[in-house]
Amino acid sequence: METLLSAARVEAIIHAGLPESDTMGVRVESVGDGAATIRIPFSPRMLRPGERISGPTLFAAIDTAMYAAVLAHIGDHPMAVTADLNMHFLRACAPREITAGARILKMGRRLAVMSAVAGAVDEAPAVHATGSYALPAEVFAQKG
Repeated sequence: METLLSAARVEAIIHAGLPESDTMGVRVESVGDGAATIRIPFSPRMLRPGERISGPTLFAAIDTAMYAAVLAHIGDHPMAVTADLNMHFLRACAPREITAGARILKMGRRLAVMSAVAGAVDEAPAVHATGSYALPAEVFAQKG
């Protein structure tokens, strides 16, 4: 699968379209070969009772990693949107920097199907997810 955008360009698109990602400090570490990896620095705002990373924070990490993977492989088309996302919480997530990685399983004409994991840096994944992104009309028109 051809990588069309650099990690820096994908990060710029994400920050421009999702201002909260800039506030959270989201960084796109890598893109390529149908995958992307992102990092989010730790903040006490991420915590739920019990001093663990909250579900919404992990959801944001997974969804952002999936979005980064899609953007890197469809080009500068920010209107790709989450079609579905199913998360499985595997364990509590330690209060540290978060990393999330997504892999495209199938890039169709209208839908990208993915798998992703997220968790605290240097720990086993706390979440496994599957999901899909609906691709913008101009992308599937090019694949026509």
